[in-house]
Amino acid sequence: MTHLFVRRVPQLLIGLFCYGFAIAMMIQAGIGVSPWDVLGQGTALQTGLPFGVATNMIGLMVLLLWIPIRQKPGIGTVLNVLLVGPSAEVGLAVLPMPTELWAQILLFAGGLTLLAVATGLYIGARMGPGPRDGLMTGIHRKWGWKIWKVRTVIELTVLTIGWLLGGTVGAGTVAFALLIGPMVNAALPLLHIPEPRARVAKTL
Repeated sequence: MTHLFVRRVPQLLIGLFCYGFAIAMMIQAGIGVSPWDVLGQGTALQTGLPFGVATNMIGLMVLLLWIPIRQKPGIGTVLNVLLVGPSAEVGLAVLPMPTELWAQILLFAGGLTLLAVATGLYIGARMGPGPRDGLMTGIHRKWGWKIWKVRTVIELTVLTIGWLLGGTVGAGTVAFALLIGPMVNAALPLLHIPEPRARVAKTL
């Protein structure tokens, strides 16, 4: 139990930092970001808040939506809200904005790949989903809707609101929607820390 906890906490923290940094990479690429980041950009634009602060505020608001669907948070949920925004701010502060299209595509592809790995890391730590992932799984559990349908409705709704607020929508946004699912599916099995019982059963 101890060695699992020792691994899970660092994996969670590394995953959350990389998640925020990956968001910054895709923003700086300038060819489109994820729907939730479109909403974060739009919120920051309309309120004058830094992007990281706006991201945290959105995360907290999504957590409130957990109450009616009775989704339970974990340590990872709280740290997700606290760390993703600041780590995105770090990335925005240190990453340049490329002007050549090939460099933009490369930076976006790197950010998308890092985001998939980061998602596998933090979810694989089994210490609680982030606000957005918890909303999806909570709705699925409460009403029995298929995960892909819930995810699609949420993403389209968020994208529309973010666009109306002035967030950036581009080719990268479409690429994100099409590729992030398969990439995360590939990362999760590689980075998932198994339950103790599963590990014991595997050795028998």
